[in-house]
Amino acid sequence: MSSQRSFTYGNANIQHSRANPAKRLRIGIVLTLFFLIVSLLLVSCSNEEGASGERNSSSIATSNSERTDTRHQYKPDAHTPTSLASKQAINSSMPKQIRIGFAMDTLVEERWKKDRDLFVKAAERMGASVVVASADSNDARQIQQAEQMIADGIDVLVLVPHNADATAAIVNRAHKAGVKVLSYDRLVKNADVDLYVSFDNEQVGRLQADAITTIVPKGKYVYIGGADTDNNAHMFKQGVFDILQPKIDSGQIRVVYDQWSKDWKPSSAFQHMREALQASHNRIDAVIVANDGTAGGVVRALQEKGLAGKIPVAGQDGDLAAAQRIVQGTQTMTVYKPIGKLANVTAELAIKLAKDEPIETTRQVNNGKIEVPSVLLSPVAVNATNIDNTLIADGFHTKEEIYGKNK
Repeated sequence: MSSQRSFTYGNANIQHSRANPAKRLRIGIVLTLFFLIVSLLLVSCSNEEGASGERNSSSIATSNSERTDTRHQYKPDAHTPTSLASKQAINSSMPKQIRIGFAMDTLVEERWKKDRDLFVKAAERMGASVVVASADSNDARQIQQAEQMIADGIDVLVLVPHNADATAAIVNRAHKAGVKVLSYDRLVKNADVDLYVSFDNEQVGRLQADAITTIVPKGKYVYIGGADTDNNAHMFKQGVFDILQPKIDSGQIRVVYDQWSKDWKPSSAFQHMREALQASHNRIDAVIVANDGTAGGVVRALQEKGLAGKIPVAGQDGDLAAAQRIVQGTQTMTVYKPIGKLANVTAELAIKLAKDEPIETTRQVNNGKIEVPSVLLSPVAVNATNIDNTLIADGFHTKEEIYGKNK
């Protein structure tokens, strides 16, 4: 009798018969092959999982390295376009310094040296820079200097014209370059000037004439003007004759000599005064002169004849030499124009022009072409009685300079 037993492998129910050896051999071979195939499959899967794990681990490590290691990140150097663009963006956000061109007629006279120094100081205090040039009373040179300033990239031009008409060319060229022009103390004629800042120059002349006619209400007068090319000289004269003309018409005053002084030169005024004295046989009662520099030439001519201090002389500008003559008695008065205030106001307005900011004015002055928006400051008459309260009190001159060290 044969015996049988069964066992289960997986889902297979295999009956093992001890009674048939051949059959048992075949079954053994099948099972061996089966186990071999299963083992190979398990090894293959394990290798694939290991390789996959290594790949995933490597991928994660690389990703983490890219996020945390900055040693090889791109950094633009100082000369790359990206870096330059960044610098330009930073610079564009910073306020630009305004560059002012200050084209002056001359620096020969004391007054204009003060204007230069006070204006430059005021503009720099307000954050601007100033380029200064003096033309030495030469029209062509002034035009060339102004053109150079414009070519160099100034933002606004402040112009003290030598020749009121010739400098119209400067205004035209500045405007073509997009540069605005402020006419400083002297008006440019026949041009589209953007702004005029000065003193009330006709009032200067009226103050001169008021002072002298109070002392000499009638008699023979001499008038010696400034440069015929300077519009201010004409305005000073207009103010003087506003006061004199009614007295001339009534016969109280007779103007026996009237002449311009070339380029405001004291030597020209000196020669004119000589001619006036000679023509009138030294019988002159009063002299009104367009500024203190030319008044110095007049006083020198009077000194030659022993008449200095005997004939009243009016000037204007508040020059130190004039102040000294006033305390000495050889010049009667001057007209003080606080140029410190003029410089400050002009610097402020020039910067506004450069920035295209609105400027409010209450006055206009006709320059032959347009009504120029104007800011006109008030002048002050100065004589021996108020010199301490004006020129000295304002720090325009010191007491020691005017009176000497012993005073």
